[in-house]
Amino acid sequence: MDKVSIVLKDGRKINLELDRASAPITVENFLKLVDNGFYNGLCFHRVISGFMIQGGGMVQEKGVLIEKRGLKPIKGEFLNNGFKNDIKHELGVISMARTNEPNSATSQFFICAADCDFLDKNYAAFGRTIDAESNKVVVDISNVKTHSYGWYNDIPNEPVVIDHVERI
Repeated sequence: MDKVSIVLKDGRKINLELDRASAPITVENFLKLVDNGFYNGLCFHRVISGFMIQGGGMVQEKGVLIEKRGLKPIKGEFLNNGFKNDIKHELGVISMARTNEPNSATSQFFICAADCDFLDKNYAAFGRTIDAESNKVVVDISNVKTHSYGWYNDIPNEPVVIDHVERI
């Protein structure tokens, strides 16, 4: 299994193993972005306690979110889009964020901060955390104080910045 570490600016890490067997297109896309440094300096821009943390597509400057664009969408590898993917959305599972269009995911991902079985069969899960400390980091991030700005809700008051993502 491919493994990566999301290294935050404050030094905390979220270590993940990726499941190519369940979501080969998604894993390939994610690793390409990792290898190209796409995630460096982006943030977790949407965090909801008891649910998830979402990142991989925005920079946060002075409370304002700026989207990083220009990527082509990939096929959504989940059951209700015709792909066999048995990964359950539970604490520590990483999955692709998307719009209501099933094949709209590009770079944004979310990591479950709790069991989220209502997402099963509808989102492309592609890996999970590999240690208890990573789960703690995910839950801690999900519990930070947030605000809204424009179209966006659940923005951390203090930016949670991804320094880089590396293969491990």
